[in-house]
Amino acid sequence: MKIYINQKLTDLQRKKLFARKIKSFDEINSIVKPIMEDIKKNGDKAVEKYNLQFDNNQNYVITKKELQDAALTIDSKLKKAIDTAYKQIYTFHKKQLPKEIKVESIKGVKCSRKYLPIENVGLYIPGGNAVLVSTMLMLGIPARIAGCERKVVCSVVNTDTIEPGLAYAAIKCGIDEYYSVGGAQAIAMMGYGTKKVKKVDKIFGPGNQFVTAAKSYISNDYNGCLIDMPAGPSEVLIIADKNANPNFIAADLLSQAEHGNDSQVILLTDSEILANQVGTCVFEQLEKLPRKQFAKKSLNNSFCLVVDNLDEAIDLSNKYAPEHLIINTKDAEGLSKKVANAGSVFVGEYSPESAGDYSSGTNHSLPTYGYAKSVGGVTVEMFMKSVTFQNLSKEGLGKLKDTIITLAETEKLTAHANAVRVRFEDGN
Repeated sequence: MKIYINQKLTDLQRKKLFARKIKSFDEINSIVKPIMEDIKKNGDKAVEKYNLQFDNNQNYVITKKELQDAALTIDSKLKKAIDTAYKQIYTFHKKQLPKEIKVESIKGVKCSRKYLPIENVGLYIPGGNAVLVSTMLMLGIPARIAGCERKVVCSVVNTDTIEPGLAYAAIKCGIDEYYSVGGAQAIAMMGYGTKKVKKVDKIFGPGNQFVTAAKSYISNDYNGCLIDMPAGPSEVLIIADKNANPNFIAADLLSQAEHGNDSQVILLTDSEILANQVGTCVFEQLEKLPRKQFAKKSLNNSFCLVVDNLDEAIDLSNKYAPEHLIINTKDAEGLSKKVANAGSVFVGEYSPESAGDYSSGTNHSLPTYGYAKSVGGVTVEMFMKSVTFQNLSKEGLGKLKDTIITLAETEKLTAHANAVRVRFEDGN
């Protein structure tokens, strides 16, 4: 990793350093748009074409029997790990179920709000380079808790049979439909619908730049559907001081770097000695990784920045708004109170980001690209929508009659005023 000294950088150099290394929107859109429009127009035929082209897989429907058969072959150790992770994630997310609110602001005016599940949801589970059983749990569990009637999964199966862990997790989450489709074509198939696959109402899940662009595209098309958030290539920012163990820091950096070529990892520290130690540890650990080819390319997008103090580090972090933020300092708890923007925060030397990825209980589907400034990660509430109700008696409406009529007539909406006035005319 390259090491920079913050005080030696100009504002422009610092801005370029923290800029996400992503392809231009026009470049990505030129690839994604034709796929989206083709599937929108030609449905299953187009899905089959792209599935054959990108994944050499034309028969993409995974039956429930295939899921059940694959799940039966799961290794006992993996089964136990999934069961433990499921319980942890379920316990934390169950607490997120919103409660109904009922208010009688004045006598005869009753207002309430309750949350109802989104009926049809699409869950995108990245495949290809890695089988992400954890993402199945992170999306399937809150969808199940929310009570979504239909849960559709798209995830590429690279072998003759679906990976047992993925199948077992899908069954535990109550997945209703499973399709071996990935990339933009998966987003288009779920978001527009085809003869084989009924359209969903909202799509969830992370993915690469093309998947993220496809999600953005479909959410801006009135024929499409809503999405959870922009969740593209993974990223982590670590704040560490001289007390941190450099081996811990290196391991945390590499745990994100191995996700893919376009991941980004950043270390902010007030110790130049630690920065150099971490660089050595990264090199030593990197050579032992099976996925070192991905991590090496990711490290090209990454850096270490030496700052004057930890307040400066937290300020830079808040401006960057990382997907994952690890605080490994002597007073990590105190520093965490200054966090304003981050997808998920890991506090203390024994809180690695991988704990959140798998089984601490929090969700690992988080906003990237700096969108953590305005949106959080996946929650149970995201799989639901709030509906408000009001029930007014004649007495209650009478108490608000003059207010409603005055405001409606001020806005020159006479029919609005009449809808109240008519209820108090003679005979009513």
